[in-house]
Amino acid sequence: MGKYEWLLYVALAGLAWGTYVPIIFYGGNELSAKPGASGRFMAILCVGGAYFVIGVILPIVMFTTGWLGVKWSDVNLGSTGVTFASLAGVAGAVGAICVIFATSAAMAAGRTLTPPNPGAYKIYIAPLIFGLAPVINVLVSIIWHPKPGSAFHFGVEEIPGWKLWVGIVLVGLGAALVLFSKEEAESKPHTHKAAPTVVAAASESPQPAPEAKP
Repeated sequence: MGKYEWLLYVALAGLAWGTYVPIIFYGGNELSAKPGASGRFMAILCVGGAYFVIGVILPIVMFTTGWLGVKWSDVNLGSTGVTFASLAGVAGAVGAICVIFATSAAMAAGRTLTPPNPGAYKIYIAPLIFGLAPVINVLVSIIWHPKPGSAFHFGVEEIPGWKLWVGIVLVGLGAALVLFSKEEAESKPHTHKAAPTVVAAASESPQPAPEAKP
């Protein structure tokens, strides 16, 4: 694919993260035999199991077999790399847990409304997350410039042009509006209209058949 191969992985990452919230929400509901947090924590356990398979077993297999050129000898097991790579895993796990807690808390808050509406606040979760994340990503990338062996290197080395800022705002706003519209439509009660009853009425009274003449 050449120089555009990275776009494929961007699309796959967007697909994975974009489907995470509705999938984990449904999975948590299905795992909840009774009201409470038990089903949500079981969902977290399932997420951890998936992380273990993809993030632990798969890399070990790749290092062992040399798949895609992965070799133990090419790794620098320095404290800085191990620490910050692990912190990235912590950030991902904390985000996954917070999504689960957010959906649970939003539904509990919605049940206190009059009349109860568990989906009243849930519709804001995904739009806020995916609208806020790209803005935070850009801000961190602008002020944090880690160097090899020196992680804590901060400063504004180069201020991006106005197009980047407008683009980030539009991307965040667009994602938020799209997700909000989708969640809003799903939260509305589905009403089924009854099919209209067609009454066929004779416009004229039936006339007797004419008598046959001899």
